[in-house]
Amino acid sequence: QVQLVESGGGLVQAGGSLRLSCAASGLTFRNYVMGWFRQAPGKEREFVATINPSGGVAYYADSVKRRFTISRDNAKNTVYLQMTSLRPEDTAVYSCGAGNAAVWGARRPDQYTYWGQGTQVTVSS
Repeated sequence: QVQLVESGGGLVQAGGSLRLSCAASGLTFRNYVMGWFRQAPGKEREFVATINPSGGVAYYADSVKRRFTISRDNAKNTVYLQMTSLRPEDTAVYSCGAGNAAVWGARRPDQYTYWGQGTQVTVSS
């Protein structure tokens, strides 16, 4: 059974930083594209970042470029999202998704096969 478990969310002041983790089990992690998405109340799930199976290439939403960094450790079956210079508009539930390598570069949630339950990030002004 595939499980993705996010952690690291919390309450932070604007300008602060957080590091999210997503630990995967039940799948061959190194074969999967990993993505981070977020969903704010009343809004649709939004693409944040994605990283290829080897961890060598990443894409970001324009809204988080140069502030967020996605990375992965295939030995630990874990993907990370380092978030800096946080803004109140970054407040959302952040979820990780795992997708087949064929969907590399995917920015739509329906292109990912497995999902975690999400972790809340709240940025106060």
